[in-house]
Amino acid sequence: MSKNLEFSNILILWYLKNKRDLPWRNTKEPYLIWLSEIILQQTKIIQGTSYYLKFVEKFDTINGLAKADEKQILKLWQGLGYYSRARNLHKTAVYISNELNGKFPNNYKELKKLKGIGDYTASAIASFCFDLPEATVDGNVYRVLSRYFGINTPINSSKGIKEFKKLAQILINSKNPGTHNQAIMEFGALMCKPKNPNCLNCPLNSSCIALKNSEIHKFPVKTNKIKIKKRIFNFIVINNKHEQTYIEQRNGNDIWRNLYQFPLYESFETIEVNEIMEAPIFQNILQNQSFKILKFNPKPIVHKLTHQHLYTTFWIVELKTHLIEAVLWQNLSNFAVPTLIQNFIDNFKKSA
Repeated sequence: MSKNLEFSNILILWYLKNKRDLPWRNTKEPYLIWLSEIILQQTKIIQGTSYYLKFVEKFDTINGLAKADEKQILKLWQGLGYYSRARNLHKTAVYISNELNGKFPNNYKELKKLKGIGDYTASAIASFCFDLPEATVDGNVYRVLSRYFGINTPINSSKGIKEFKKLAQILINSKNPGTHNQAIMEFGALMCKPKNPNCLNCPLNSSCIALKNSEIHKFPVKTNKIKIKKRIFNFIVINNKHEQTYIEQRNGNDIWRNLYQFPLYESFETIEVNEIMEAPIFQNILQNQSFKILKFNPKPIVHKLTHQHLYTTFWIVELKTHLIEAVLWQNLSNFAVPTLIQNFIDNFKKSA
């Protein structure tokens, strides 16, 4: 038996004994596999599972998903973040439903052409659904391979991406590629964890280079982290005795595109009440009306995104007048909003 096949067989044997019972593991239906993979990008399984089940209940076929309005999908996606995934999900569903008669391509090359589907997702669908020997490489796979083989090439470099993909492709079990891919990813998630890996009970511990050299903590290697951008957000929250408020839809290519928010004034530094009142957007909304204004949160709320930290203040503006083109507070639940806004709405309701 070759060393590559032995490596795969050990992982598969471990997987069959230890795998978690997850709903998308009981099917070869491409739509369901694709849906689960898109949801689980940048999302932990414990959170992603509930969203997966909600989507499957609402849209049991890709044609059903394609017929839905994007606003409906964004609302169902609310709380998962990285909303471009949801928009691409819908675009791909529409394309497959209309152009491919509701059927997914059955090979890696054509799958990778679809919106929102990269190397990993195309490999996952190809191997899980069509038994093609396409290796999946995610964070778990990077960790397992870098430790076991002692590879110090940065995983977030172009060289590292190519090197690990090539190695994963060499190691894949061509007779059982789907189970092999599931096994190595599950092994990384449960056994070869980022912190406190279970090296004592690892079935590969006798030949793991990182363990042999007492360097588990050094792998995988990454280049310098991306600089985090700091932004100052000031949301103007209108409220009146008629329980009305204003919201607006974000557009452009910034964060939260197509989601809804309260009118926003972004400043270069933390500001006080006189400065928010001088902001053009504030004056346009109020138009010389009488009002009372106060900070809802005394200190800025720090909302952390992958490459940005948002320092946010919610300014409550109390009016007596009736608002035109406004939204009732009770109807805000119909709009897809970022988690930051939803958390504020929930807290504001409690304080009312």
